[in-house]
Parts: sequence; C-alpha cells; structure tokens
Amino acid sequence: MTDHPSQPAHSEPDRPLLHFWFEFASTYSYLSAMRVETVARDRGVQLVWHPFLLGPIFKKQGWDTSPFNLYPAKGRHMWQDMERQCDKLGLPLVVPDPFPQNSLMAARIAHAGRQSPWIGAFVRAVFDAEFGQGQDISDPALLAGLLMEAGADAKTVLKEAESIDVKIGLRAAVSEAETLGIFGAPSFVTVNGDLYWGHDRLEDALDDALLLTR
Repeated sequence: MTDHPSQPAHSEPDRPLLHFWFEFASTYSYLSAMRVETVARDRGVQLVWHPFLLGPIFKKQGWDTSPFNLYPAKGRHMWQDMERQCDKLGLPLVVPDPFPQNSLMAARIAHAGRQSPWIGAFVRAVFDAEFGQGQDISDPALLAGLLMEAGADAKTVLKEAESIDVKIGLRAAVSEAETLGIFGAPSFVTVNGDLYWGHDRLEDALDDALLLTR
C-alpha cells in the first residue's frame, strides 16, 4: 500500500505517526477517542486526527442507518459490550436518542480544527456529551460551548466550519477514507498504509507505528 497522503502541519520527524480515523456517531470511536491521545503520547507516537462521516460509505452498501440498527441482535450485543468496556475504562455511558446522532456539524468543526492545539480536548468533549451525557451533538449552542471549554475561539471556528472549503474538505476526507479501505470507525492507519479497525486494535496499531521507525 502507498504512504498515507495526509500529514500534520507540524510533524516531528523523530516520532512515528499514527492516523486516527473517527466518526462522532460511532460508539467504539468514543472508547478510542477518550484515551488515544494519552496512550499515543505515552508510547512516543504522534497522532494525526481524521474526523470523517460513515454515512456516505454506508449508503454505498445500501444502508440508510447504522448496521447496529439494521441488525437488532448485533445492536443489542454492541450496547452490552459498550457497558462492559465503559465500566472497564471508567467511562460513563448513556444511549443517545436518537442513535446514531447527526454528527455533521461536529465533524465539520473537527475537520476545521484537526491541526489545532484544542482538537483533542474538543473531540473528547463531544464524545462525552453524546455518549457520556446523552446530549444532542447537532446543537450549535452545545458545540459552541464545548469549543470554548476546549480553548478555541468558538465564533471563528463555527464560521469556518460553515465555509465551502471545510465542507469540500470533509467530503474529500470521506473519499480518502474509502481509498484507504476504511469501512468503519475507529480505524487506525500507519504511514505505510496498514489499516487497523476497531478500538481493540489501538495497541496493535501503535506497535506497528513504532516498528516502522526502527
């Protein structure tokens, strides 16, 4: 596979990179997002944030909602597993209503700020609001508040998130995800294009990223 085309604005050549692809409506992305920055830093790996949308990818499979809704048995198991995993990680869990949430605006904001110093704090805040508190992450007022708490200029970022450049950029991110073979979230991609899918593959992806620098 070819090298990953997206690089951080201020990459550190002596640190391996790991690309983190996440979707705000994804349950297992919640688990990864709440710990990935800390775990990557502890391992000496530089994280590259990639917010994207699964909806367009699912539609190409003929799905108009989450597979966890389309296949009830799978959905029931997922929520049971989420309870176990959240308990293990010390995370709260509230099933959002509706599920999946409309994540478009949150994704646009994260795309606009994906290389900003506040991106990690904002991503965690959105996931906590959604899956930890059951709030509606499509609410602009909620997102503005989360941006301010993360240390961002909410007014400026919200305006940028509505720009044509960001809208086109997020669509391009979805296309890039498809090119990389990404079909679900969370996904982790190393610099040589190796794809790891699922929260339970985070450590494996970090190991791979470290091996590539040796």
